[in-house]
Amino acid sequence: MSQQGKNSKKAKQTKQQKNSGWFYFHIVIRVLQSLLLVVISLFILFGALGAGMGAGYFAYLVEDTKPPTKEELEKNLEDMDETSHLAYANGSNIATIKSDIKRNSVDSDQISDLVKKAVIATEDEDFYQHKGVVPKAVLRALVSEVTGIGSSGGSTLTQQIVKQQILSDEVTFERKANEILIANQVESNFSKDEIVEMYLNVSPFGRNNEGKNIAGVQEAAQGIFGVDADDLNLPQAAFIAGLPQSPITYSPYTNSGELQEDLEPGLERKDYVLFSMYRNHDISKDEYQKAKDYDLTADFEEQESSDDGNEQSFLYNTVMNEALDIIAKQLANEDNVSGEDFAEEETYQNYIQEAQQKLANGGYTVNTTIDQDIYNAMQDTAENYGYLLDNNNQVEVGNVYMDNETGKILGFVGGRNYEDNQFNHAFNSTRQAGSAIKPALVYGPAIDQGLIGTESRVSDYPTKWRQGENKGDPIVNATNKGTKTFQTVRESLEHSSNIASYHIYRDILDEEDDTSFVYDNYLKKMNYPDTDSWTYESASSGVPEVTTLQQTNGFQALANDGVYQEGYLIDSITDSSGDALYKHKENPERVYSKQAASIMNDLMRGVIDSGHTTEFKSDVSNLNYSLANADWVGKTGTTDDYKDSWLVVSTPKATLSSWSGREDNQGTDRDASKRTAQYMSYLANSIYQANPDSLGADEDFELDDDVKEEEVSEFTGTKVDDNDTVEVDGSRMSVPSDTTDSYWAKGTPPGPSFKFGIGGSDNNYEDYWKNGPEDNNSDNDD
Repeated sequence: MSQQGKNSKKAKQTKQQKNSGWFYFHIVIRVLQSLLLVVISLFILFGALGAGMGAGYFAYLVEDTKPPTKEELEKNLEDMDETSHLAYANGSNIATIKSDIKRNSVDSDQISDLVKKAVIATEDEDFYQHKGVVPKAVLRALVSEVTGIGSSGGSTLTQQIVKQQILSDEVTFERKANEILIANQVESNFSKDEIVEMYLNVSPFGRNNEGKNIAGVQEAAQGIFGVDADDLNLPQAAFIAGLPQSPITYSPYTNSGELQEDLEPGLERKDYVLFSMYRNHDISKDEYQKAKDYDLTADFEEQESSDDGNEQSFLYNTVMNEALDIIAKQLANEDNVSGEDFAEEETYQNYIQEAQQKLANGGYTVNTTIDQDIYNAMQDTAENYGYLLDNNNQVEVGNVYMDNETGKILGFVGGRNYEDNQFNHAFNSTRQAGSAIKPALVYGPAIDQGLIGTESRVSDYPTKWRQGENKGDPIVNATNKGTKTFQTVRESLEHSSNIASYHIYRDILDEEDDTSFVYDNYLKKMNYPDTDSWTYESASSGVPEVTTLQQTNGFQALANDGVYQEGYLIDSITDSSGDALYKHKENPERVYSKQAASIMNDLMRGVIDSGHTTEFKSDVSNLNYSLANADWVGKTGTTDDYKDSWLVVSTPKATLSSWSGREDNQGTDRDASKRTAQYMSYLANSIYQANPDSLGADEDFELDDDVKEEEVSEFTGTKVDDNDTVEVDGSRMSVPSDTTDSYWAKGTPPGPSFKFGIGGSDNNYEDYWKNGPEDNNSDNDD
């Protein structure tokens, strides 16, 4: 074939290959087009199906919501607050909850356009385009809620004011659906300018220079910059517009009206608002830069004192603090905030602030457990007879009166005079527990564990600390270094022997081989403070610090058959319709067996009846013989140099406690317990006169049916045997034949032996066997 023919053939083949390539390319394109059409069709189909399902689900969520009228919307959106109250147990008013939120509404023409633009640019840049809701933002929030990925924010200004004024912060699809429905209603009934006006009049703006919480742009302008809302310059307007997102964090002031040490969060927020305005073409680049460089801190108002009168008291403050804590925890739980995060000071204070706003303005009633007559009687006693506690200096006092069965706090005394000293010595003061801790810490657990009975013998011979910083120092009782005998358990408690309680406590910890045993199994259940000091030997003498309330609750548990009910003074928090925002739930915790608790009450009856450590019963008898015949049990306590004086007494129905001491923690004198007893007699009598039923003066403590009544040797506290002899110093000695009954919660008394008791050295036992239980107890009183 000629060269020309070959070339022609080759060209033809090349052309065929090109045509074939285009053919296949067109096929691929057509296939892709078909697939795309299928995908689009499916997308439209499923989109329509999803939209239909979404519309149906939306209709289901809002089916019970009646679209509000314009009048209803206007009332709800502009409603700023509703008065809340604190109430006694009988429903009478304690006080109106003071709202420190200052509000002052102004018309739209009295608000600077700069503020309006700043808020819109920052919070809702599409404000003038949407009809209350931005669909893409709702979809984004929905995806975020379902997947947990991304931010669920994006609410419009309209949605924000609906959520703030009409709905709640609860994160549910139903709440969101209702928010969308009502937001559309708002947009249909109000102009854009009216919506912005309402938003700026009701939103929170942090604190002013008096430390008060403020709401509304006018209060913000005046309280932060000292100008009206229509006179704000650009940087001032930007700063105020940035506050509602996190009012407390961005506020320039503390709760006392002082400037924050760190103003950066608020200033950085201001810069963000300015940038948003620039991005939104509300201001020029030059205006943005000048406003950003402006020294705004020079415009902040100086601190001022508030001239608002607010008659507060121990009762008002105590109930309010407890109510705020309850609501703050609820709010944190709704936000799924962990306990660890909630405990952080900044987080906690933010929720307390939110709780304050909610409680003060929500039309709530805080229903307390406080008996009005009892509380007033207790205050009168502190005012009229508190002087009985004084020696050469004024002594402060804290008292708590608690119902044993429920833990209800029926009354308390926070101090002698609120105007002179606002520190609450009943709930907030922590002082060394002294010997008043012995029933809960030492004797109760030892009896409950079956280590001792009421007539077991325990050493009160001189001894020394074995551990700690006081190692080698003598353990001393209130007035001696030991009575050189083995006391019965009953005697040791009645005379409050520190040496005896030391030996018993050591015996418990050694028996369990666990220095935390008593705290973990007893005190922890009663919410005593978690501190290592309970593991020390000295804990038995009351070195750990407790509040008067905690001390009261320990005796409540013993008086209540061994069952702890945490003391409380708020029964419920209800709204204006009577629905409960909060209701106290009892959480009884068994701490001691019924047998052990009843034995302890029998022992503590001896403390009061014997009069060795307190003259309370005789003092009561001088005032009210009938009241003196009540079945009183209890315990005294003093600390080194008589810095603290304790007396806690119970009847079967109630527990009454008293701590007293100097505010500067200096000592008083050895007559402190006498003064405490005299004051407490007046306090008990005043309570009895106010509400005799609350004390149950006609009721008696009784030993539980399962208590074991064991016959023991009066000499040793051990089991009785007619032929009992022991070897003492190489000689056989008979155990004296006199017997007595000893109460045991469990277990049985040990058999006779040379070392029959708790604590003591061989020499101590030899001395006791030779000389017997001489009555050296009278100089051992606490």
